[in-house]
Amino acid sequence: MASFRIRHYQDQDYEAVRALFARGILEHAPAGFRHILRAARVRLALLAVFVAARAAAGSWVLGLGTVALALVLLWVLVRSVSTEYVRDALGTDLCDVAGSYLRAPDRCFWVAEEGGTVVGMVAAVPAGRGELELKRMSVSREHRGHGLARALCREVLAFARARGYGTVVLSTSMVQVAAQRLYEGQGFRKVGSSYPSLLGTLLNFQIFHY
Repeated sequence: MASFRIRHYQDQDYEAVRALFARGILEHAPAGFRHILRAARVRLALLAVFVAARAAAGSWVLGLGTVALALVLLWVLVRSVSTEYVRDALGTDLCDVAGSYLRAPDRCFWVAEEGGTVVGMVAAVPAGRGELELKRMSVSREHRGHGLARALCREVLAFARARGYGTVVLSTSMVQVAAQRLYEGQGFRKVGSSYPSLLGTLLNFQIFHY
């Protein structure tokens, strides 16, 4: 970790932070797609599509082609969950990082840099009821596995303790298994789950709350 430096966000980090966040979220789309395909109701729906298409066209090839098209459409739907989340974040708090996180009490935004390049980020905001929320955690793929995410997490926990918060909360998607292990290793425990949207409900894509 000696080669990394964690510091407060600066205006020159703007584009790097937005790009890091978008890449970090979108790279989980394939895992989400695989999760959806493992669902029994999705497999049954694909089988029904195949049977109906084969019966209508009288051809195995057209039946398989219809299933392939259905898979493509399903992939587009799954990815749209991620892209919509990214679009919302980039249009709200990550549109004005300094205004959202550095100009009000009990808010902060940190970046981790190596050799002058931003390779990690995390934020903290009050969540009400004496809780602080850990948000926007992301570490570039090339710099994972070296303790950087743990260091960013500890930065938020220390920030919370220094300001008298008794609880830190966060949310992560069901397919972000590495993130779940990280948070649980830092003492967080899962307290619930929810669906991010109607589409998320239809695809059985959940958000876990810690």
